[in-house]
Amino acid sequence: QVQLVESGGGLVQAGGSLRLSCAASGSIFRANTLGWYRQAPGKQRELVAVIISGGSTNYLDSVKGRFTISRDNAKNTVYLQMNSLKPEDTAVYYCNVRAGVLSSWGQGTQVTVSS
Repeated sequence: QVQLVESGGGLVQAGGSLRLSCAASGSIFRANTLGWYRQAPGKQRELVAVIISGGSTNYLDSVKGRFTISRDNAKNTVYLQMNSLKPEDTAVYYCNVRAGVLSSWGQGTQVTVSS
C-alpha cells in the first residue's frame, strides 16, 4: 500500500486556477485506477476525476471541460489541473490509488473558491 501526500490547495477567486499534486511513496505504474475525490461540508465524498488502467479518463459532469487529471509515472505523481474554478468547487480534495484489493488515500488538501 502506498502513502499519498496531496499538495497545491489554497484560496483562489472564482475563475482562477489551481493544480493539485498527489505524490506516492511507491510506483503507481500498475495501479488500476488513480482518482481525485472531493468532500464539501455536509456532503458525501464524490469522485471528481479518474484515470483507469489503459489511460482512459472519466470526470464528474460538473467539472468536464474545466478539470484535467494526469499522471507522471516517473515521478509517481498524479495531478489535477483545475481551471475556471467556481465557489461550488470548494471542498477538501483527496487522492486515491487502487491496485488490486488495496486502496490508498491521502490526507486531503483544502480548496476554497471565493466569489
